[in-house]
Amino acid sequence: MTDIQRLDKGPRMSQAVIHNGLAWLAGQVGTPGESVTDQTKTVLSKVDDMLAKAGTDKSRLLQATIWLASMDDFAEMNAVWDAWVDPQNAPARATGESALATSEHKVEIIIVAALND
Repeated sequence: MTDIQRLDKGPRMSQAVIHNGLAWLAGQVGTPGESVTDQTKTVLSKVDDMLAKAGTDKSRLLQATIWLASMDDFAEMNAVWDAWVDPQNAPARATGESALATSEHKVEIIIVAALND
């Protein structure tokens, strides 16, 4: 039986869960009130940090789920995403619109990645 490792765990949630060669990251959000561009940059920086903590990196992404407070921000978020994502190893991805934690949050990204061999 493989152990389950939880990173940055709290009473409600862990920021990442590692099991069976995979890392599941909790939804990462930016600073409320910032622009979509700045929130997306903050989110992806947090993703990079959490992936490193889990023992992997963005070249090992399997899936990304992106929630936007408004689909009107799709192009703005994508401009940051496209500059960040490894074009040779882009994950399966879905993007949708949803009410987020507060009305000032504009972007939330959830990641699943394979661990480094």
